[in-house]
Amino acid sequence: MTILLVDDNKVNLFVIEKILKNEGYKDCVSLTSARELFDYLQIDSSNSFSKHVDLILLDIMMPEIDGIEACRMIKACERYKDIPIIFVTALDDKNKLAEALDVGGTDYITKPIDKVELLARIRAALRLKAELDWHTQHEKKIQYELDLATNVQRSLLSPPIKDNAIQVDVSYLPSFNLAGDMYYWHKINDHRYAVILLDMMGHGISASLLCMFISSVLREAIKQIVDPAEVVKELNRYMALLHNEKESIPYYFTAIYLVIDTNAKSIEYVNAGHPHGYVSVDDGHIIALNQGSCAIGFFDEIKVEKQIIHYGKEAQIILFTDGLLEAVDPDEFVAEERIKNLSQQKWSGSQGLLDELLPKEKQINQPDDMCLVLLKVQANNKTDTLS
Repeated sequence: MTILLVDDNKVNLFVIEKILKNEGYKDCVSLTSARELFDYLQIDSSNSFSKHVDLILLDIMMPEIDGIEACRMIKACERYKDIPIIFVTALDDKNKLAEALDVGGTDYITKPIDKVELLARIRAALRLKAELDWHTQHEKKIQYELDLATNVQRSLLSPPIKDNAIQVDVSYLPSFNLAGDMYYWHKINDHRYAVILLDMMGHGISASLLCMFISSVLREAIKQIVDPAEVVKELNRYMALLHNEKESIPYYFTAIYLVIDTNAKSIEYVNAGHPHGYVSVDDGHIIALNQGSCAIGFFDEIKVEKQIIHYGKEAQIILFTDGLLEAVDPDEFVAEERIKNLSQQKWSGSQGLLDELLPKEKQINQPDDMCLVLLKVQANNKTDTLS
C-alpha cells in the first residue's frame, strides 16, 4: 500500500510519516512540491506506465503550484483519476476548501494534525479506493466478456454471397456492440437458398442473448425443415419455451424468412410481423413482402401462411429492420414509401442503397440497430425440377 505525502514543510512531512509508519503504513513517499509529485507519477511524461498509488495527502498552500491545481491535473490524468486525495491545510477559508473538494478532493484535514482524525480519514479514503479498484476490475471483466460475446455473435452472421445465381449483401449497423438484429443465409442445394432477417425485441445484452439462442435453433430448422411456414412455427415453438408466467411481456421477434429457388424462379416467404420487404421482378414491378403471420413468440401457437412470388429472369429483394425505418423518417409510412420507390432502381450493393436513404452522419449513433439486406437473383439456365 503506497501513500504519497506532499508538503513543502519538511517538519509536517516528518510528523505525518512518523504517525503513519507507527500505525503500520510502511510504504510512505514524502515529496516537497507538486512538481516532485508530477515527476514521481510521470504525469508530464509520454510514458503510459502507471505507478500504483493508494492515497495522496496533499497540502493546499505550496509555492509555484498549489494543491488545488495539482489535484486538478491529477484528476485530469486517466491513469490516476481514481486515486483519493486528502487535502491537508491550515486554512479556515470555506470557499477554498469547497474549491478543493470541487476539483476532485476526497476529504480534508486541518493543521495542526490530530492523529486520531488523520487515521480515521485515511481509513475511510482507503476503503473508498478499495471499492473503486474492485469496480474497475469488475468493469474490465465485464467489458472483456462483452467483447467476447460480441465476437461470438458476429461470427454467427453470414458472409456475403456472390455467385452466378444469387448475390446477398448486407449493411449491418448495431447501436450497441451486442445487437438484436440478426441475419443468416444457407445454401440448401445448388439452386435453393434460405435467407432470414430477424429483429429481436429490444437491443443490447438481453436481445443479443436471445438472438444467439434462436440462431442455433434456426440453423437446424432450416437444414431439417426448409419450408418457410414450418420453420417459422418451429421458431415460435422454441420461443414459447422461454415464456415465464411471472413476466407480463413475452419474448418475441419479427422476421422475414425466404426460400429462393433459381430453377423454379420462385420466392417462397413468410413475413412474421416484420417491416415490409420489397421484391422488384423483371420489368421493375414491385411486390411488398407483407404476408405470413404475427411476430414470433407472442403466442404458444400461431397461424402461418407462406406466399409464393414468381419471376422470369431476375429479381431484386430489399429487406430491412425497423431501426432503419425510424432513422429514415419518424413516420414509418413515409419511410416505407421511400424505400419502396428506391426498390425500383437496380443496386449493386447494400451500402449504395443505404447511403441514398441516410446521410453518413445518420448512419452512426442511432438508438436502435439497423440492418439492410440486398439480394439479387437470376434464373438458372438449367431446367432441373425441384429437388
